[in-house]
Amino acid sequence: MANIKSAQKRILITQERTRRNRARKSMVRTAVRRFEEALASKSRDEAGTALSGAYRALDKAAGKGTIHRNTAARKKARLAARLAKKTG
Repeated sequence: MANIKSAQKRILITQERTRRNRARKSMVRTAVRRFEEALASKSRDEAGTALSGAYRALDKAAGKGTIHRNTAARKKARLAARLAKKTG
């Protein structure tokens, strides 16, 4: 543990941010997994709803700075392409 008070505070703040970022990334992975499961079940309506949820999770993570906005855009484009290919 650090001896300087400001360094101690930085350690605590970093731990809290890490906890929040992990939770957000987990939410993104869960939303993407739900989309993939819906896509595998061949239900277009379910997949569309799950895609919307994945978009929301990705946008939220990008907005909070957990992931880069271009990463979120790339993932969203790939998910949309998979839906289009599967249902097209």
